[in-house]
Amino acid sequence: MPDDREALDAYSAVVTAVANAVLPSVASLAVRSRRGEGAGSASVITPDGYLLTSAHVVAGARSAEATFTDGTTVAVDVAGRDELSDLAVLKARGSVPSPVSMGRAEDLRVGQLVVAVGSPLGLAGSVTAGIVSGLGRSLPTRNGRVVDEVIQTDAALNPGNSGGVLADGKGRMVGVSTAVAGVGLGLAVPINNSTHKIIAALMHTGRVRRAWLGIAGSHVPVPPGVAKKLGTAHGLQVASVVPGSPAAKAGLRHGDIVVSVDGHRVVTATAIQQLMVEDAIARRIEMTVWRNGALVDVFVVPRELAD
Repeated sequence: MPDDREALDAYSAVVTAVANAVLPSVASLAVRSRRGEGAGSASVITPDGYLLTSAHVVAGARSAEATFTDGTTVAVDVAGRDELSDLAVLKARGSVPSPVSMGRAEDLRVGQLVVAVGSPLGLAGSVTAGIVSGLGRSLPTRNGRVVDEVIQTDAALNPGNSGGVLADGKGRMVGVSTAVAGVGLGLAVPINNSTHKIIAALMHTGRVRRAWLGIAGSHVPVPPGVAKKLGTAHGLQVASVVPGSPAAKAGLRHGDIVVSVDGHRVVTATAIQQLMVEDAIARRIEMTVWRNGALVDVFVVPRELAD
């Protein structure tokens, strides 16, 4: 029994410390749009009043109201939204508490303790704890794309948690709670290098620019005996090419197996999606495909992805 109490006390001490560190920086959001009233959570990420939330929380809204656990209420404007990452940045019209400390989702491990802070079901300042149940998940979005490297956790999440903080045991934000996928199954957008670039773009320009190729495909094993020549046992087989797209103009065909893009090995559509960043727009990029028993180099010039 003493050992059990000590273990419980150690666990409680960590969760309590995280809650004390994170709670002051997390706000309950009241959102009004043409669709009606909504609610969610947000966290302060800069001393000059920028907050981070989920894009779906502020969909259709230009402004919202953020209320912090100390009673402070401030109007916030939507500085930028990015549906493809389900992230949005808000700008407060008044002073806000200190920002939450940022961590790195890249450092997370399955089984690691995480703490979710937000306003589930309108209950502001709620804290739940659990573990990282999985890493590298994909979250489909309404427009058919996916959010990559999503964190799966069993920390209890409910409607209203979206936009709130998923913190590690040191009180650093490693994810933004985004979805409740089932009992004991919550998902969070990771705080990583890609996320930081998206947040910076939303803060400075209000939008995220991405490149577009115009192909759809599936992850497939390469033909027997070919893996050694390709340097990989799998590739992305092109299922369709959008007419008039950059891929079509470059000569990509149905049945081609893409094995590399711009010098990077790719085996999934998600891997290509990760390379289609602003820097790739209007830049001549080499793609290597397996076609009719031979490796073929194709050069494509991606266009900007339209809304």
